[in-house]
Amino acid sequence: MDHDVDQDWEDRVTAAWATFDDYPEERAAEFRAVIDALVAELPDGSPLRPFEQACAWDSTGHSDQAAPLYREALGGGLSDVSGYKGRRAKIQLSSSLRNIGRAEEGVQLLTPELDGPSDELDDAVRACLALCLSSLGRDREGLSLALGALAPHLPRYQRSMANYARALVDPEA
Repeated sequence: MDHDVDQDWEDRVTAAWATFDDYPEERAAEFRAVIDALVAELPDGSPLRPFEQACAWDSTGHSDQAAPLYREALGGGLSDVSGYKGRRAKIQLSSSLRNIGRAEEGVQLLTPELDGPSDELDDAVRACLALCLSSLGRDREGLSLALGALAPHLPRYQRSMANYARALVDPEA
């Protein structure tokens, strides 16, 4: 597909996702069918196919169906096609893994993202990692990440909250 078709397809996927709330839980399969129809337009082997399908399964409450599709997308080079979507896939896979009782795998997947290039997904990485840590009984580490992510958004107390966040995991901080 040429670039113009790619953008048209991306726009149509974005438009489809904008209608997600129009599909109540009992119509979740209809929404997934909309996404399936869009991904059917992509060439075989495109990592966008399993990524969008994973998102649809995940968003309709089926983490168990989503996790292998996220893995397929990442293994198929999603991060090379779109670094942003690759990072989203790691965040969403980690959340799915947590939901199906495999939070440790989520921690292993997301921890390297803390040191990766910064973007608008940084707080989502920290929030999801905090949930995975909490699921493993590592609440102080999770709370530290959550407070650290929240601190820059506060109208005041940024320094205090950042210091408190560090102190949760390093009492000498």
